[in-house]
Amino acid sequence: MSSKSLLLAALLAAPVVAAAADYAQAPGSVLAFAGTYQGEAFTGRFPGFVTSFSFDPAQLSAAKLDVTIPLATASTGNSDYDGEMRGSSFFDSAKFPQARYTATRFRALGGNSYAADGTLSLHGVSRPVTLTFTWTPGAKPVLAGKATVKRLDFGVGEGDWADTSLIPNEIAVSTKVFFVPKAATAARK
Repeated sequence: MSSKSLLLAALLAAPVVAAAADYAQAPGSVLAFAGTYQGEAFTGRFPGFVTSFSFDPAQLSAAKLDVTIPLATASTGNSDYDGEMRGSSFFDSAKFPQARYTATRFRALGGNSYAADGTLSLHGVSRPVTLTFTWTPGAKPVLAGKATVKRLDFGVGEGDWADTSLIPNEIAVSTKVFFVPKAATAARK
């Protein structure tokens, strides 16, 4: 066998390392939150959030999720709530302009359901948060997920607002992110 044949045989026998596909967030994506204030339900959104995702269900060890959340854009549609929420009692968006969620540990939950065990950095505090999500592959894949954030763990709503009979400690976060392959976004530039 020639040296070229040996080299070719060695390359073919080498393990194939699959890389996760890289995705960028597409228009129409939503990051929302919900809770209650004095027993009355409220919902809100974070316009302007940005998600970057590397994901292949067959290679979860290579998956990465990064979400940047501009806190000054937080909106419930109620100007009284929004002013208080963005102010120093809650997000203090002048001092902490953004939150960030990053995950590099992923678990399969069965079917097209997964969990991302990551870290949320909010209000100067970083804590573990798990995002459970479904993944719908295709030409325009979709991640639809949910998480629970304990606001007091991040110092959000301290002082008089720490009273969980006014606002519960657990805030529901949900997201529906539409993606395009990063190669497609780079080609458009």
